[in-house]
Amino acid sequence: MKISVIGTGYVGLVAGTCFADMGHDVICVDKDEEKIAKLEKGIIPIYEPGLEELIVNNVSEERLSFTTDLDSAVKSSTVCVIAVGTPQDENGRADLSAVWAVAEQIGKSVNGYKVIVDKSTVPVGTADRVKEIISKQTNFEFDVISNPEFLKQGAAVEDFLRPDRIIIGSNSKRATNIMKEIYAPFMKTGNPVLIMDVRSAEMAKYAANSFLAVKISYINEIANICEAVGADIEMVRKGLCTDSRIGSKFLYPGLGYGGSCFPKDVKALIKTAEENGYYPQIIKSADETNKKQREIFINKIIKRFGTDLNGMTFAVWGLSFKPKTNDLREAPSITIINRLLSMGAKVQAFDPKAFETARPIFGDTITYSENAYDALRGADALLLLTEWNEFKHPNLDKIKDAMKTPVIIDGRNQYDKKQLNLQDIEYICIGKI
Repeated sequence: MKISVIGTGYVGLVAGTCFADMGHDVICVDKDEEKIAKLEKGIIPIYEPGLEELIVNNVSEERLSFTTDLDSAVKSSTVCVIAVGTPQDENGRADLSAVWAVAEQIGKSVNGYKVIVDKSTVPVGTADRVKEIISKQTNFEFDVISNPEFLKQGAAVEDFLRPDRIIIGSNSKRATNIMKEIYAPFMKTGNPVLIMDVRSAEMAKYAANSFLAVKISYINEIANICEAVGADIEMVRKGLCTDSRIGSKFLYPGLGYGGSCFPKDVKALIKTAEENGYYPQIIKSADETNKKQREIFINKIIKRFGTDLNGMTFAVWGLSFKPKTNDLREAPSITIINRLLSMGAKVQAFDPKAFETARPIFGDTITYSENAYDALRGADALLLLTEWNEFKHPNLDKIKDAMKTPVIIDGRNQYDKKQLNLQDIEYICIGKI
């Protein structure tokens, strides 16, 4: 199948590469000339495990190519996948301006039957509007379907190649059969392809992300109650996770969720509901709890060191919003570091992959350390903000030797308090006293 994927962000680049890896001919399109030039040279703009190797392999096999020429890509493709960004606007809605612009361009380029796939996360009713826009530009037959992605950053390639399920929202048998053909190689595990109407498919993505956001905010709320009453959140968490009705995924206390999906998708769903006369209290509370969780962590720092941090140095381990990605969008580290700086502190940070994406945000206001232990030199405290694997079993003697005062404030509950206390390291975490 000949496929064009418009947009080379996380979703578009992963989707296009994985489609190519399953034997389809794929053209990835982006209006950013610099990004396309880098991709053609094998320079990948994002860090995602396994992605670079797949891109190199499929480019060499001539199944994957990159271009800024959307017109040519659409004309040569049967399926056109819209995978542009839908960031949050100032009112919390999904900003669909890029989707509308691409739809208009596709309409002008259509030269025969096409399947137009909304893969970007978009509110209910977006496919109807895309169809309306394209219809004004062409008399050729086409179908617009919804095919939401369910990719976790840091495991996106694995998620795409071995999906739990594939959702196809389609009101056209012809388009449905084409999508089934495209996805046939991905479904050898026997996991389902769910065919539903377009609006239900659009809603399914928001419903899934918002439910996971609620789980994260719920366990953080329980952690805060545990801390207040003297219970241990880890023991309570195990009691919850071993209940087969609940399960263990997304039930880890910490700094809350971040990234490009949960924050904006939760807000967009709230806004969509409110604009249709419904006020979703549970989802709204999850969003508010998530914001509050970062303040709770900052308050732990203030409780230990006070509000005047002039002359103090804080080591930060982890800048990305989660491990195995270099993405800082809505990352807790941004809120926390900016508050430290505003109180006069100096910050020495280390992250295995996120320095290139961190520099445009922090500039020269923080120090970028060469390795984790270099960040500890002369520090008054270590703040663990992202649970990268290399931070999970640190050398405690090296920590003590490097730091001015051996204090760890752990935003991800990675360490054993008893073990650290035996080493005379003060340990502060979430949901425990």
